[in-house]
Amino acid sequence: MLDMTIGQLGRAAGVGVETVRYYQRRGLIETPPRAGEIRRYGEPDLRRLRFIRSAQAAGFTLEEIGELLALDAGRDRARARELAAGRIEMLDRKIADLTEARAALSRLARACAGSSDGPCPIIEAFEPV
Repeated sequence: MLDMTIGQLGRAAGVGVETVRYYQRRGLIETPPRAGEIRRYGEPDLRRLRFIRSAQAAGFTLEEIGELLALDAGRDRARARELAAGRIEMLDRKIADLTEARAALSRLARACAGSSDGPCPIIEAFEPV
């Protein structure tokens, strides 16, 4: 079992001390009792912190992450799947929006390359009306 300070925990998980403290204030990570002058963190704390970071990278909000952590304790797989499905829908919408934006920008780039007369279509598209 690891025996880490908050700084060592943060470094091991790739986050800063203030991020660990923020997650503690949000109730996502427990604040261990002091062992003498400092608090000591173990392997479960590191696993939880890494889970939080991974879930954030997947697009889950801190509220959803808190719910996932609570669901894990209760083993409510149906709700966990529901949360994941909602996140997948959001990602699909974002992918569609980005695909549309890419297509529009590609059209502007082709129009810009197609002629040197008049204003640049790319610049013109982003100018306020």
